[in-house]
Amino acid sequence: MALVEVKVPQLSESVSEATLLQWKKKTGDAVARDEILVEIETDKVVMEVPASAAGVMGKIVMPDGSTVTSDQVIAEIDTDGKIGATAPAPAAAAPAAMPQAAAPAAVAPIAMPSAAKIMAENNVSGDQVAGTGKDGRITKGDALGAVASAAAKPQPSNLTSTRSPTPTSASVTANLSADAMLDGRTDQRVPMSRLRQRVAERLLQSQSQAAILTTFNEVNMAPVMEMRNRYKDKFEKEHGVKLGFMSFFVKAALYALKKYPIVNASVDGTDIVYHGYFDIGIAVSSPRGLVVPILRNVDQMSFADIEKAIAEFATKAKDGKLAIEDLTGGTFSISNGGTFGSMLSTPIINPPQSAILGVHATKDRPWVENGQVVIRPVNYLALSYDHRIIDGREAVLALVAMKEALEDPARILLDL
Repeated sequence: MALVEVKVPQLSESVSEATLLQWKKKTGDAVARDEILVEIETDKVVMEVPASAAGVMGKIVMPDGSTVTSDQVIAEIDTDGKIGATAPAPAAAAPAAMPQAAAPAAVAPIAMPSAAKIMAENNVSGDQVAGTGKDGRITKGDALGAVASAAAKPQPSNLTSTRSPTPTSASVTANLSADAMLDGRTDQRVPMSRLRQRVAERLLQSQSQAAILTTFNEVNMAPVMEMRNRYKDKFEKEHGVKLGFMSFFVKAALYALKKYPIVNASVDGTDIVYHGYFDIGIAVSSPRGLVVPILRNVDQMSFADIEKAIAEFATKAKDGKLAIEDLTGGTFSISNGGTFGSMLSTPIINPPQSAILGVHATKDRPWVENGQVVIRPVNYLALSYDHRIIDGREAVLALVAMKEALEDPARILLDL
C-alpha cells in the first residue's frame, strides 16, 4: 500500500494560517491526478489543492472549516486504490463490452475550477449537478443552472444558525429567497470569511493609525472620451483588448506620482519610505469581497499592457484564481466606485500606502467654458491621503495634476 500525503501549499510570509473551505472528495472516492481535492481560503485568496497522484481518497485528517498552516498534512491518497474503496474488486474483471464495466457510480463527477467554486459557495454537491462538459465534467454553466434551480425551490422557514462549507453573506443570499429570510422574524448568523475579516482589520487599522483627509476635484472627461472613441477600434484590433477608461486614470495617477513622490511614499515607524517604483493597486469586486491586485512597474507599461493586466485580474477575481503574489505590495491604489454608479465617496487608504484615488461615475453636468455654461461629461475625483506625511498642498497639487492629465491626455503621452 503506497500512501501519498496531501499537504497545505506554502503560504506567503504575510499569511500565517488558512481555512479549509470544502473537501471535494470523501474517503473511498476515486481520485485522478491533478483533480481538485479541496479549497483553502487565506485572508487574500482561495487556493485549490490538486491531487499529486491518482488513486483512492484515504484518511481525511483535517475536516471542513479547520484552521491549517503551511505544509500541514491534511489527507492521504492510496495510490494502490484500496483504502475505503466502495466498489467490489471483481467488478474490474467484468467483460469490457458489458455496461457493468463502466466506472463505479460512486465516483463523483469532476467539476471545472470555476464551477467548483460556485458549487462550494452555494452548498451544492456534485451529485446535484448534471455535467454537460467533456467526459461529464461540470461546467460553470451547469453549476449556475443548479444554483438557480435550488434557489427556485421553497426554502425552510426555520433558519437556525448553521455553518456551511463557505459560510459567507454572499452564499447565504444566494441560497435564501427574500421571503424565506423575512419569514418568522428569524436571524441567520454567518461567520465572516477570512478575506472579510482581513478587510475589516485593515480598514480599522487604516482609520486608527493614519490621519486621513480627502480632497476633491472635478474633471472634464470629454478629451479622454473623444480620444478613446477615435482610437478604440484600431486599439482593439492592434492589441486584442478593449481600450477602457481605467488605463487613462492609471496613467494620470502615474503622471502625478512622478511629480509628487511623497504621494507614492509610505510610513515606517518614524521614517518616510520613498519608493523608486510605481506599483498601483486596482480595487476589484469579487464574489468573495473586495480585492486589490497590483499593477507592478506601471511606469514601464503601455496603455495596452495596463488594459490586458486589468482584464486578466478581473477574470481571475471572478473565478477565484488570484494568487497571493497578485495582491501583495503596492504603493498607491485606485478605487472605481463609478462602476456601481457612485457620484462621490471618500476612499479609505490601503495601508501601508499613504494615498488612494477614488474614481466615480461620469455624468453630463453643467460646465463653464469661456464664460458660457455648456454640458460636459464630468467625473468627480477624490484623493484620500495620510496627513502625517502628505501636506494639503502636495495632495491638492497631485490631484490637480491628475485632472490636467485627463483634460489634456497629450500630457500623459509627452510627459509634460
